[in-house]
Amino acid sequence: MQALTVDKGDTAWMLVSTILVLMMVLPGLALFYGGLVRTKNMLSILSQVLGITALAILMWVGWGYSLAFAEGSPLVGGLGKAFLGGVGPGSVVPTFTPGTGIPELAFVAFQMTFAAITAALIVGALAERVKFAAIMFFTLIWLTIVYAPLAHMVWAPGGLIFGMGALDFAGGTVVHVNSGVAGLVGVFFAGKRIGFLREATPPHSLALALVGAGLLWVGWFGFNAGSALEASGIAAAAMINTFVAPAAGILTWMLIERFVSGKPSLLGGASGGLAGLVAVTPAAGTAGPLGAMLLAAAAAFVCYGFVASMKHRLRIDDTLDVFGIHGLGGMVGSLGTALVTAPALGGYGASDYSIPGQLAVQAGAVLIAILWSAAGSALAFWMVKRTIGLRVGGDQEREGLDLADHGERAYNY
Repeated sequence: MQALTVDKGDTAWMLVSTILVLMMVLPGLALFYGGLVRTKNMLSILSQVLGITALAILMWVGWGYSLAFAEGSPLVGGLGKAFLGGVGPGSVVPTFTPGTGIPELAFVAFQMTFAAITAALIVGALAERVKFAAIMFFTLIWLTIVYAPLAHMVWAPGGLIFGMGALDFAGGTVVHVNSGVAGLVGVFFAGKRIGFLREATPPHSLALALVGAGLLWVGWFGFNAGSALEASGIAAAAMINTFVAPAAGILTWMLIERFVSGKPSLLGGASGGLAGLVAVTPAAGTAGPLGAMLLAAAAAFVCYGFVASMKHRLRIDDTLDVFGIHGLGGMVGSLGTALVTAPALGGYGASDYSIPGQLAVQAGAVLIAILWSAAGSALAFWMVKRTIGLRVGGDQEREGLDLADHGERAYNY
């Protein structure tokens, strides 16, 4: 077998992409979530995102990467690369160009940031009522039994969903369906916030939320275009789609609000942009720009319907709409990938591409992701609830988690 040649240009792009994805988490997601909660809970959200990022980094080096990408069964990898055993500066993983590759350590770091942001997304569903220690304990269990195996199934050559032929360019199932379902399960275990649907809980700073959303968008170029694993035409396709999809999502959501309430909102625009980014993620490297726009618009429409109406009717206290945007947006995007990849619709699929056949495969992949995430997340939340407990006390919740959990205030005035 011919040795792979490390391409310095591809390596440089992957190093930059990795840093961009880290920026999505810190400070992007932290500020987006932090701006959307009440003032008394802002530091708790920042602390949870910060703690999860640090924990995910160490866990990924310890055993997460090995469980996801080492050789194993169709469901999970083995421990042959635990603590990066056998992985060093000379280790190379292949890219899409035959004979070339990138350093495996760069690939490890890139995938590590994916694990961190996926786990961090979940806290938005449970914001303002769950203990810091509970979030950290849950994260450790969840990354081990849910995220790493699902990443193996989708992206490892021997994985179950990979073998089915499912298309998931940058994490529609692994990241978004996975985190959205986990958040919904967590809402069931944690229960509703005190005063849910009886007290007003407006975002304390939409300005900070928009700063966070903007950083998420910028970082998403590393997320999507970096998933090409090389500086290539595929990366360029993913990049243009990461421009047009959120743009379509923003305008679609704000247009719907204009017709429904008469006033397009800043929060609606940010939510629509996020829905568009989520939806295009699995199709970023296989959809044409028009397909990416249509996919984002469809996701914005579906997510708006759930967030603005359905979740209140069902009395689901998903605080920051993790399921409503990431879960549903990921499902729309993963299924819609089968359509927008078709060459007849401007996609970059093979000439003999079959929409019905691929749609069946995508539906199967989404179903597996939902069931795996739901079962594993339920087990993880149950373990946390039975041991250290999930929620803070009622008085602590009213006081705010900033003081109750961390002894600090976001603003001293």
